[in-house]
Order: sequence, then C-alpha cells, then structure tokens
Amino acid sequence: MMPDLGKYADAVLWSYAASLVLLVALVVFSVLRGRKVRAEMEKVENRMTRNG
Repeated sequence: MMPDLGKYADAVLWSYAASLVLLVALVVFSVLRGRKVRAEMEKVENRMTRNG
C-alpha cells in the first residue's frame, strides 16, 4: 500500500533507499568487524593458555 507522496515522491523514495543502503552497510560492517575482533581474541586466549 503506497501513500500518495505527490511531487516529492522521488525525493522521499530515494531518501528511503539511501537510508536502507546505509543501514545494510552498517550491519555488514559491524558483523565483519565482530568476526575480526573475535578471531583476535581467540588468538590472545590461545597464547595465554600456552604461556601460563
């Protein structure tokens, strides 16, 4: 169900699209960064268990 946006329809729809793209990029960046940090933490933990 699409509301009638009148002459501003293009601007509103492009704004929604840009916001959605930015949100998806933020989620992807966060997930990738989380994986990297988790891998680094596992390396540190493995080093700690071997050394002490």
